Amino acid sequence: MLNLTGKNALVTGIANNRSIAWGIAQQLHKAGANLGITYLPDDRGKMEKKVAELVEPLNPSLFVPCNVQDDAQVESTFEVVRDKWGRLDILIHCLAFANKDDLSGNFSQTSRSGFKTALEISTYSLVQLSGAAKPLMTEGGSIITLTYLGGVRAVPNYNVMGVAKAGLEASVRYLAAELGPQNIRVNAISAGPIRTLASSAVGGILDMIHHVEEVAPLRRTVTQQEVGNTAAFLSSDLASGITGQVLYVDAGYEIMGM
Repeated sequence: MLNLTGKNALVTGIANNRSIAWGIAQQLHKAGANLGITYLPDDRGKMEKKVAELVEPLNPSLFVPCNVQDDAQVESTFEVVRDKWGRLDILIHCLAFANKDDLSGNFSQTSRSGFKTALEISTYSLVQLSGAAKPLMTEGGSIITLTYLGGVRAVPNYNVMGVAKAGLEASVRYLAAELGPQNIRVNAISAGPIRTLASSAVGGILDMIHHVEEVAPLRRTVTQQEVGNTAAFLSSDLASGITGQVLYVDAGYEIMGM
């Protein structure tokens, strides 16, 4: 039986109740994990209030701001984890962003600043957070990130985010190789298209979802809960022999050709 009782899990990337991160947090809580939640701060405190109200039923013992473009804030986040918990067992990385202008049109027209922004937030942040989590995972641990098929295939309008996801998947392998001797596992979940705040920036996302519903072996796309179930599994001892992998949770779409 999947049981995460006694495990400390830090979840990043919850924006609203459509977030895949929200689905993951719910399933980790259901399995008994002690949750910490990060949020992206803004000047008006609007996001803090929104996320705080959403996650209240999960009774998180940590709720901290974390903008991965701010090194001092990342450092502060893990200082709080160390001071309050002493140990981290699970890190959930659900962070991705690209300028909307870089998610349509010709990929060759991607701006230098847009390319840098997409890879800094969507790819480098996994490396950064894993490095900060490493000394706190004193009893081993599980690090999980989210990727998408656009990291290995050309998907219309995914553009620079596809490159970012390709880098993310490579980072999973290098981190798994580095952290494995400490019994820290690093894996990625490649979820099928789900309508979220992040995916809404991708042109034609509804067409993509309908296409998957028509073509995927299960004739549907997946839910946040299904992705959350996979994350809970990868976080548990049931997945103790799995690291450096990309697990597809996409109703089987990835296996299909014409």
